[in-house]
Amino acid sequence: MHTFEGLDPDDSTFRALSLILDAWDEGTESGVPTEKMAYAALFTALTDLVSQFGEDAVVQLARGLEQRINLGEFSLHHTRQ
Repeated sequence: MHTFEGLDPDDSTFRALSLILDAWDEGTESGVPTEKMAYAALFTALTDLVSQFGEDAVVQLARGLEQRINLGEFSLHHTRQ
């Protein structure tokens, strides 16, 4: 199980993240390349979000990702460019 400092292990977001990371570990340990795991995770997330909130809402979410990516929000190791 993964541990995350400052997060309540009974929180549903924490439980969801732990389950996803466990599945990720299982996939990569069985030889699935990480980029394939990432594409599958994105596909699963986007299709679920579209079914729950509709295409327009997911388009707005996706448009907001560009700036967040450029700001390094998803970078675990920052590199100088």
